[in-house]
Amino acid sequence: MTTAQTAPPPPMRLRELVFGAACAAALRAAARLGVADALGDTPTAVEDLAAAVKTEPKPLRRLLRALTCYGVFTEHGDGTFAHTDMSRLLREDDPHSLRNITLWCTEPWTWDAWPLLDEAVRTGRNVVQGLYGKEFFAWLNEDAPQSAEVFNRAMTTSSRQSAQDVAALLDLSRSSTVADIGGGQGHVVASLLEKYPHLRGTLLDLPRVVENADPRLRAGGPLADRVEIVPGDCREGVPVRADVYVIKNILEWDDDSTARALRSVMAAGGPGTRVVVIENLVDDTPSMRFSTAMDLLLLLNVGGAKHTTDSMVGRLTDAGLVIDDIRPVNPYLHAFDCTVPE
Repeated sequence: MTTAQTAPPPPMRLRELVFGAACAAALRAAARLGVADALGDTPTAVEDLAAAVKTEPKPLRRLLRALTCYGVFTEHGDGTFAHTDMSRLLREDDPHSLRNITLWCTEPWTWDAWPLLDEAVRTGRNVVQGLYGKEFFAWLNEDAPQSAEVFNRAMTTSSRQSAQDVAALLDLSRSSTVADIGGGQGHVVASLLEKYPHLRGTLLDLPRVVENADPRLRAGGPLADRVEIVPGDCREGVPVRADVYVIKNILEWDDDSTARALRSVMAAGGPGTRVVVIENLVDDTPSMRFSTAMDLLLLLNVGGAKHTTDSMVGRLTDAGLVIDDIRPVNPYLHAFDCTVPE
């Protein structure tokens, strides 16, 4: 039986760490093959799993054996494999599924970019533009449509899972309008509109994103008559007036883009407007390993960064916002509740 190992001695732990790419590749392979989806609630022989996912049994056993070392799947004494709490998160139908996040964090471009991390650290600039000749999101949407689709699915999953937490946190009982800036498919604004029947909302994001807005917000949806869907780039301007602006998980670009986005929101709302910025933080203990890894990935692709509490406070105050409160949304997100000064 193979199980997850803990606390190896330092030399072995370092050997494990330098092979971190093998673990990431194994997770990607399992997600692409649909192994977790094929595995049911009872332990299953590898031959049956292989038939279900159309692989050879012997290499599939090797893949599963590697993943069980990290607690992803477990192997029983009779050679059958079963789910663990982690492996279930690779299923498409799990309500907390991380399958799309797993695919996004291991997309082909990441394997091109990671070896150049020393260059990004040395220069402080992204490496993707040198690799592909274009700014990251321009390249992604123009030249890598399949990867762009993976990105959109991953962001949708993340937004859907946290939207209810955001709605539970925010008191908008005294507000009439809310704008979800860079809000993806609009899960946050949809959750807020469902919580507050008197509220009207706006979703603003790039045209290709809002084309696939949450069905609740589109024509014929239950919230369609209370929401406006606006295509646009918040770094270039925000043609939306609202009492409250929500900006979630997008202020991770380079400093100039972040400043432009904040200035656009402040100019649109005017003095007295409430601006709620929601972000993962690299000093947010439960997600430190994930957040710091994403911080390095942002350096590679857009020259951006995940923030510490202090650096987020600095960005917001430099833009001219007054921070009224900082509160956890859930174990992985914090909300910075701000006001545009008079």
